[in-house]
Amino acid sequence: MPDVGATRARYRRILRFAARHLVSMWWFEIVLPRFGMARLAARGRGARLTRLARRFHALAVDLGGLMIKVGQFMSSRLDVLPPEITRELEGLQDEAPPVPFGPIRDAIEQELGMPLERAYASIEAEPLAAASLGQAHRATLTAQDAADLGSAEAVVKVQRPGIQAIVDVDLAALRRVGGWMSRVRLVSDRVDMPALVEEFAQTSLEEIDYLHEAANAERFAADFADDPRVAVPQVVWERTTRRVLTLADVTAIKLTDLDGLRAAGIDPSEVAHAFAAVMFDQLFVNGFFHADPHPGNLFVTPVERGAGGVGGGGADAPWRLTFIDFGMMGEVPASTRRGLRTLLIAAAARDGRGLVEAIREVGALLPSADTAELERAMTGAFARFGGMGFAELREVDPREFREFALEFEELMRSLPFQLPEHFLLIIRAMSLTSGVCSSLDPQFNLWDAVEPYAGRLLRDERGGIARAAVDEAVSLARLAVGLPRRFDTLATRLEEGRLAVSSPALERRVARLERTAARVVSAVLFAGLLVAGALVRPDDEGFGTALMVASVVPLLHAVLAGLGSRRRD
Repeated sequence: MPDVGATRARYRRILRFAARHLVSMWWFEIVLPRFGMARLAARGRGARLTRLARRFHALAVDLGGLMIKVGQFMSSRLDVLPPEITRELEGLQDEAPPVPFGPIRDAIEQELGMPLERAYASIEAEPLAAASLGQAHRATLTAQDAADLGSAEAVVKVQRPGIQAIVDVDLAALRRVGGWMSRVRLVSDRVDMPALVEEFAQTSLEEIDYLHEAANAERFAADFADDPRVAVPQVVWERTTRRVLTLADVTAIKLTDLDGLRAAGIDPSEVAHAFAAVMFDQLFVNGFFHADPHPGNLFVTPVERGAGGVGGGGADAPWRLTFIDFGMMGEVPASTRRGLRTLLIAAAARDGRGLVEAIREVGALLPSADTAELERAMTGAFARFGGMGFAELREVDPREFREFALEFEELMRSLPFQLPEHFLLIIRAMSLTSGVCSSLDPQFNLWDAVEPYAGRLLRDERGGIARAAVDEAVSLARLAVGLPRRFDTLATRLEEGRLAVSSPALERRVARLERTAARVVSAVLFAGLLVAGALVRPDDEGFGTALMVASVVPLLHAVLAGLGSRRRD
């Protein structure tokens, strides 16, 4: 159990790290571009991001606990984080120093209430795997437990001693950092950081409760009970508590072991497609999904011929996807699941308007948002890049991506995007799925997996087209019934001279231009005073220093006026 002094030092260390790098990013990414120095800020961005990732990597390895989990999440966000960061954090996926067996032995005996020799026939002192919150050891069950399970081989997962106190400290620090970030409008408009931290906290606390993980494993097994593609280890409940979990040993070929798969006669490309389909089923059909499907938590298990399985070879090469580690699971509410299904179908159909409506339906876009330009952007993106796999996208000229991004950059910033509740784990699961499939098959095309799956979802939506037609007819009827009254109201306003036309968008643009002009004047004054002070200082140190200090006033005006304009906008 860490002492109070150690936990306080840990808390302060996390906050110091976050504060230092938040200030650095604020200076380079917000302040300098506002004063026309965007090129200067961009010049060293790659090196800065690499240094940041390396420092966080070192911090996470040194501290352990939830910091490794945070790094693992960041390493999977290939969609939003630059490669300088994700590359440096990839090593955190399996990195955690093991705890010596002595404290592990004591923890097992205390939890099970009996000597280790009585609980298991044998147990290996060398850990099978060490994670940030616990570690696993191979064991042999006693004769009675083996008879109940049907196998004597087991894996014992043990919580790291003192991890509860470490998790509490890390969550307190993350809540503080989340509060800081929620004051940045660019972040708060899109993400409810306190809610996001709470979602992460709930998931982390559940992950160190092994009774909860055991229940998750059984629920997941029930979801795929009749599915020959998926296998799940059985729980040995007699040897399971909140801090000790005993499961049947299902170790097989690691999911991304390409040589091992080929040696077993299994095509990695077929594994990629099957894995994607199984993850789609969890998200869009079952609503209960494995939120940590990295290669260390999945095996490909060959099965005997005729025993069932998956794979293009059918009976010639049957195999199953075996999931382990059910500590991090997610649930998709029915309403969100419907929106995700709609989004998947729209993406497969290259329907820009439908995709925007689906984004709104899942709660990622506020209902009041004007989406006409976004629909045009999505339609253009589908027309140019739709259907391309990762390998094909790498062939596209980077300048084309850059031009497309610049064209819609202002649009994406102006629209009120937000990260809905429950999406932290959904994004993590899909990011990891995409990365695993690409490592299994570099030519893997997500569209090839999405389109047939979306087609099946569309066929399963019984009467969907008929319902849509009825809804459209009802909507038109309501519009027709209401038209006479609306025309009468319009005519009355015209007669009384009360009809007014306004353009809020134009008014906002004019106001923004006025504020921008004021900030430009302040920026010019700041630059002029700063440069003048630097030139005069060698000859007149007092006057030069005064000029440089005075330059702070227009700098503060430009920065604070910019923040104020963001609030008004």
